[in-house]
Amino acid sequence: MPEDARESLNAWLTETLEKFERPLVAYAARIVGNTDRARDVVQDTFMKLIRQDRRDLDGKLPQWLYTVCRNQAIDVKRKEDRMQRSTAVSRFEPERTPAAPPDILERREGATHARRMVDALPDKQQEAISLRFEQGLTYKQIADVMSTNVNNVGVLIHAGMKTLRSELCTDATKR
Repeated sequence: MPEDARESLNAWLTETLEKFERPLVAYAARIVGNTDRARDVVQDTFMKLIRQDRRDLDGKLPQWLYTVCRNQAIDVKRKEDRMQRSTAVSRFEPERTPAAPPDILERREGATHARRMVDALPDKQQEAISLRFEQGLTYKQIADVMSTNVNNVGVLIHAGMKTLRSELCTDATKR
């Protein structure tokens, strides 16, 4: 490979890593339930990206990355589930820092409550909502990642949001 092509590839990979590494780790952590394992999944995803022809990814890089990451994470989770049938794998929870001011604690408690509400949704609704609102993917990109169609993505997100709104209204009337 000529030196200028190698430099161009390295720059593209560095830019892609800087843009997608953190969101992919968060996405994978929701699936595998552990940040360290999620980092391994993302590392494997980027190793596959290095071997992928860039021309095949033209205009579809986010969908490709999230699809490969999703498949890797699901494989890891299945392998761990087989190895530890009796141990439930917990969902990723944000780390808490000690001695946080009350307003920060209140926001964290609200975020934790919201996360629990989302975690109670069916898996496909959780995933569609996460990809849309946490990862910022379009409905088309989500459809590609989840191997479904755009209409189904809309239905999943709508149904999940309707459930969340209903739960929030129920919580508000209890207070």
